[in-house]
Amino acid sequence: MNSFLRLLILLLSLLIVLPLFMFAQQTETSSKTKDKSKDSAAKDNSKPSGELNAEQIVESVILIYGFPGGRQTLDQIRKTTNERGKTRITYPDGRSDLVNYQRFIIRGANLEKEKIRLDQEFPSVRYSLLHEDGKVFGLYNDQIFSPREDAVAAFIDQIYRSIEALLRYKEDESQITLAGREKMLGVDFYLIDLADKNGRKTRFYVSAKRFRVMMLEYESGDKKYQRKFYDYNYAQGTLVPFRTVLYVDGRITEETDIGTITFGQKVDESLFPKQP
Repeated sequence: MNSFLRLLILLLSLLIVLPLFMFAQQTETSSKTKDKSKDSAAKDNSKPSGELNAEQIVESVILIYGFPGGRQTLDQIRKTTNERGKTRITYPDGRSDLVNYQRFIIRGANLEKEKIRLDQEFPSVRYSLLHEDGKVFGLYNDQIFSPREDAVAAFIDQIYRSIEALLRYKEDESQITLAGREKMLGVDFYLIDLADKNGRKTRFYVSAKRFRVMMLEYESGDKKYQRKFYDYNYAQGTLVPFRTVLYVDGRITEETDIGTITFGQKVDESLFPKQP
């Protein structure tokens, strides 16, 4: 009888202790799993949060400038451009000219195929610069002439070192890279470096908040150029800076204000005579 009681007590003890042991094991396992999850979460939090790459930034810029369709909207609306305004040119000796200008553009598949005519009315002379098939020539009294090298270089920079060059980087087969971020006067910028097929390199300062190009810079010869963009507004649904300022080695050389700009109107092909 005593043996039977001892056996009964042993069985009851096992029935009580075994569930407690199993519960303790489960609790320990669960605790370890939670600890691993915490460690994993801590590791994940230690990684940089998803930073945008160069292509994502530039594609966002394209979307903003041609909202809501981006590239498609820009192609549809900006088939042609007719722009009028004034440019104040300041020379190294301190003199300045206020120049009335008109710009006509017939959009091409890329910038090289773009037809661009810039009519400029200086106080003493009026002439035009034209860009066709990647070449630049001048027009004076309906006669074609070869402009000075510095005038050609400045005109080419207006075309290929521009916001348009960034918006059409794919069409131009240009390479873009993210050069980091920088804060200037409280504004956070992405720095985007663009290199085109001809080796021209331009750095764009893109607002990290609004994805607008606020400045670009480049070097040519021994000089450093900066072009800043102001007074953004929408023209026919696409974003346009209505004021730009060009600095050469920190000195203002050009200030351009757009008076009117329209897209999609017919531009007469006769404005673009062929070179002989």
